[in-house]
Amino acid sequence: MGVHGLNHFMEKCCPDTCIKVDLRKMAEDYIATHPGSTPTLVVDGMACVRQWYGCQAWVHGGQWKEYMYLLNQFVSAFSAAGIRLVFYFDGAVEESKRAEWVRRRLRSNKDIAKIFHFIKSQSQQPGRNMFILPSGLATFSRFALKSLGQEIRCSIREGDFEIASYANSHRCMGILGQDSDFVIYDTVPYLSASKLCLKSMTTVLFSRERLCHALKCQKTELPLIACLLGNDVVPETCVRRVRDRAMNEYRNRHGLHEGDKVFAVAEFVSSCLVQKDGSVDIASLSLSVAEKELLEKGMHSYVLPGQRFSWTSEQLCDADTVCAMEKFVSASILQAAKEKHTRADCFLIYNILYDGVVECSNTLEDEDMELPSQASVFQPLRERLYGLLLPTHTGHAGSTAAVKEWFVFPGNTLTEPKMVSPRQFSDSATWPDLRDLWFKKDTKVTHLQLSTFLAILDLKEYAEVLYSLEGPLLVVLCLVTYIFLQVSHLSLEDLDAYLSQAVCVMFKTYTDLCHTKVPCVDPRAVQLGSLFVRGLTYLVAANSACGAPLSMEEVMPWRTFDGLLFHQKYLLAHSGQPTEELMEGKSSWISQFYSLRERVVDTLLNRGKTIQSAPQRTQQGLGRPVSEETCYWGASTPKLYGSSTYNSRPHCRAPGAYIQGYGSRPTARHPSRNRYRLAPRWPEHNHRPHCP
Repeated sequence: MGVHGLNHFMEKCCPDTCIKVDLRKMAEDYIATHPGSTPTLVVDGMACVRQWYGCQAWVHGGQWKEYMYLLNQFVSAFSAAGIRLVFYFDGAVEESKRAEWVRRRLRSNKDIAKIFHFIKSQSQQPGRNMFILPSGLATFSRFALKSLGQEIRCSIREGDFEIASYANSHRCMGILGQDSDFVIYDTVPYLSASKLCLKSMTTVLFSRERLCHALKCQKTELPLIACLLGNDVVPETCVRRVRDRAMNEYRNRHGLHEGDKVFAVAEFVSSCLVQKDGSVDIASLSLSVAEKELLEKGMHSYVLPGQRFSWTSEQLCDADTVCAMEKFVSASILQAAKEKHTRADCFLIYNILYDGVVECSNTLEDEDMELPSQASVFQPLRERLYGLLLPTHTGHAGSTAAVKEWFVFPGNTLTEPKMVSPRQFSDSATWPDLRDLWFKKDTKVTHLQLSTFLAILDLKEYAEVLYSLEGPLLVVLCLVTYIFLQVSHLSLEDLDAYLSQAVCVMFKTYTDLCHTKVPCVDPRAVQLGSLFVRGLTYLVAANSACGAPLSMEEVMPWRTFDGLLFHQKYLLAHSGQPTEELMEGKSSWISQFYSLRERVVDTLLNRGKTIQSAPQRTQQGLGRPVSEETCYWGASTPKLYGSSTYNSRPHCRAPGAYIQGYGSRPTARHPSRNRYRLAPRWPEHNHRPHCP
């Protein structure tokens, strides 16, 4: 977010500070002034994911193959212009920004509640004005870009700081982002991600120099101005008294006009706080000691390595963070985790090992639904993951390792983190050394890595199928089985939806998936889709902790999941359609589907858990008319397939399997029922809409 109101001020009140630039021309000019160098943009990935995700369907869990296509377009446009990209993603939330992080997450919870209210009342996806990012998008974006051959970095402290520092030290052409903090840092030019047009390769440059000219201030004064306006470190309310004083004095001299708050603060800083030698007289402000300390800390958060201003404190500039888990972790493991983290080769591991703090942002979850939150569903997995990385017993000094979890879900006020203790594996004999898992390379270690991965999921019985299934199907088998062992309110129809889409998506291209449509949006299917994708992030973490026995590519959602396809399968399964319909008549797909389902059901039965038929009363079965136009993105009430009434009879799609509440039924269609044909996502006489 950056400095409160600064982007708006520059665009609306000082438009001269916003310069439209041609990136191709900018690259040519850069080469002319930096012979032998490649024009490089540092991209703030967290600020760009909203622009990257141009897919029209977003509540269903994510259109991951389409997203990969759009990312490739983005990368290719810059490559064609001769511009190198370095992507940065936030790897941690600094405690100084925790309060702001919590405020935003709680606000997003309210937005999600409105989304589910809309879905339940309208049976369709809300408009783009209610858009939120699909679960896990930022996490998977870094792996997606790596698979496209891009250089990815994950921050170990505040992301904006590392971006500004890297760009400055490497003399990059600019920073592409959407955070006004980049105007405050004394670094390379800040370019707007939201104003970027790939077709013309143009965007807007927010000029630091022109801003200083408009405010009649020096660049060294910008950090204090930013803090008095309010930013992620200094809450706007903390310095309200100072800001009100500045505005009153300014308005007495100049009257009311648009943007006067920024002008007033800048004038107040220049005339009242900055001394002749350039130092800043913070002591004269009517603030408490704690508020003054926070103000100083906020100012120093803008000082990059090697920079010193007349008001800087060496002590604050050189303050290093402390590794909270140092006594539990060896130096070699911590260093290896740091290197993996900064290269974006892992997920969560460094956060656990360094300061013992992990966070998870909002997920599409309905507080009124019987389904548990993803945070509780995957807590046993995380406990065993922590048990692999940290000691599960009390140390010599009586200290015990525990991880602070900041997980967002309905009902959690986020007033404090949840303390989660590491859990020992159920089989105490399986207790591998991280140094073996991470540093050794031989066949025996590979087997150890895979068995440890299954132990984290508590699915040791799947060791026999490790080498008989393709990687993505193994991932789906493990994840779906885990979910069904943890969640009691799931049915055979849910299982069929998960497994059928997983098999089908393996054989479908991005173009094929463009023809997927659903007649309505079901809120329960929305939450189940998000649950699956969030589960994939934990499998990425488990795979990382075990030394990556599986290729990370095999754990990615574009290999295992498509939101619209899952939604389609969910509606078909819950409306009693036979397996042939679910598997689109492909015999080889049907065979794989049955094989996966048999393994899941057998595992559940061996654990003493039965799975019943419980078809949900979806909007598809309510018999309301639906227009062809609104059907493409699930933005409508239902259109029935081959039947005018809702069939709530439980059916079994697998012959011979014992499942409570089920009998066998043939998979052939009724002779009077025509085969249901997938309609194109857009009317066939129209071109595919442009995804920005």
